[in-house]
Formats: sequence, C-alpha cells, structure tokens
Amino acid sequence: MDYKKLTIRGISYSQTQSGAYALLLEHEETNIKLPVVIGNFEAQSISLGLEKDIHPPRPLTHDLFSKFVSATHFEITSVIIYQIIDGVFFSNINFKNKTTEEELILDARTSDAVAMAVRFDAPIYTTQQVLNEAGILLELDVPSKEAHVEEAVQVEGNLSSLSSEELNKLLEDAVKDEDFDAALEIQEEIKRRKKKID
Repeated sequence: MDYKKLTIRGISYSQTQSGAYALLLEHEETNIKLPVVIGNFEAQSISLGLEKDIHPPRPLTHDLFSKFVSATHFEITSVIIYQIIDGVFFSNINFKNKTTEEELILDARTSDAVAMAVRFDAPIYTTQQVLNEAGILLELDVPSKEAHVEEAVQVEGNLSSLSSEELNKLLEDAVKDEDFDAALEIQEEIKRRKKKID
C-alpha cells in the first residue's frame, strides 16, 4: 500500500473538549493537516518524547515500554494510522527484532503509537483514505479577517446556511486558531456539499 508520511506539527489545547489536546500531524508533500484529539497524559508524553534532553525523575509508561522493547532487541520501524471510524483513529505499531529479523505488529491507540514513535525516531504514516476523510487542506498564508471561528459560527448560525466562500474562510480561521474540532465540522459540511454537486 502507498502510505503517506506524516510529521508532527504541534500539540495544542482543545478548544471544545475540556482536558483534551489536539495533536496536529501534517502530510509532508501536500501539507494536509490531520488533527487527532488526545488526552492530557498522552500530550505530555509526546511532548517529553520530542524533547530528547528532558527526562522525568521517574519513567513514564511510554518510557518504560520503550525500555522493554529495546531490552528484548526490538525496535519500532514505523507507525501506521490506517483507519478512522466515527472520528476515532486506528493505528498499528510495527516492530522488528534486530537479531532475529522477526516482525511484529501491535494494534494501539494513535496517541500511544505516536508517543512510542517519537522515542524511537520512527516514521509515522497514514493512508490516502484517512487523509481524505479527516485531513484539512489549508493555505496558512492567507490573511484572516475573522477574529474567532466560534464567534463567527454563533453570528452566522447553522453552517448549512453559509456560502462555500464563507465556509472556506471559517475553515482557515479554525486552523489558525488551532480549533481543530470546529475545523473538522466545517470540513464535513464542505464535503457534504461537494457530494451533492457530484
């Protein structure tokens, strides 16, 4: 299968879900953004994994599992985000034994898979289908005129009453404000309209 490589673009506090964070992944070639809602612990673990010089006084769960993987002569070769169902991402962690060449695939929550990937500098991939269903394509250099997406939605009312141009503008503002939940909702409305046209 032709997998699409993703890079981590950042982690931000979720605007709509209390105590949750949005992990922003990006397809390197097309700049399509893939926002994944994750918990507080996973956000902290991914952040610490990215900061190689910072070590907590006691190992986190992902650190402990990383040590176990290394102790058994395995390494993580890649993480694949292979499916999204009802807004939930499904991922696999691919392992390889350095001595026996044995390969192992484990199902994992996407947040855990990414937390492990950053500890092994393993690449993260997804499928074109996942990008089509949950990805957000946005040109970030377009200047924003709207102050906040939530205010605009409240003023404008239901998304179905907005023009395509207004929806695209709101989508740009949502990503700039890092409100990825709203961005996904807006994008769903844009996709519904395209299906009607087709």
